[in-house]
Amino acid sequence: MNENLFASFITPMILGLPLATFIVIFPSLLFPTSNRLVNNRLISLQQWALQLVSKQMMGTHNTKGQTWTLMLMSLIMFIGSTNLLGLLPHSFTPTTQLSMNLGMAIPLWAGTVITGFRNKTKASLAHFLPQGTPTPLIPMLVIIETISLFIQPIALAVRLTANITAGHLLIHLIGGATLALMNISNTMALITFIILVLLTVLEFAVAMIQAYVFTLLVSLYLHDNT
Repeated sequence: MNENLFASFITPMILGLPLATFIVIFPSLLFPTSNRLVNNRLISLQQWALQLVSKQMMGTHNTKGQTWTLMLMSLIMFIGSTNLLGLLPHSFTPTTQLSMNLGMAIPLWAGTVITGFRNKTKASLAHFLPQGTPTPLIPMLVIIETISLFIQPIALAVRLTANITAGHLLIHLIGGATLALMNISNTMALITFIILVLLTVLEFAVAMIQAYVFTLLVSLYLHDNT
């Protein structure tokens, strides 16, 4: 069991070709657009959820910040759908890869920072030096604030990677323990199976929450820079 503990995090290959690109594109097929006058229940539920999230997340933004609405809604749909698909048996979760999460976090963070320096140059520079700082502490505080600024995209990516990876590892370990206990004690196997079911339900919630948290933090970074 220990040898295959991280097997689910390896990028799948067919005939020596990685399937990561197809897996990343596949979630977009789950959100079809409807040309009908009256939408079906699935599309209506999807539109209602997107309107609810966008109203809650973008309601405090000004006009410049609200131009990011389409991008942020696409981001939360992509992360949420990939997280949920990764809970299916024999599937692969792209968001367990730190490289991919950094690839999402760094451009979005850089976009918000560049937007801030373009639109609010003085306010953006003022973040590096709080008002009323004693003169001897100015160099140290500027260094600390600069480091904290550059840590933001790393924290975004590591948070998403760690939460999704930890959940998958727990499911793998408890699932293996359940199979091992079936030959020892049916009672203990049943208890661990119930724990496995509850953990799986929790992971469905975590998959959506982490998508929301990732997008919300990008939205907050945008709000500070617009």
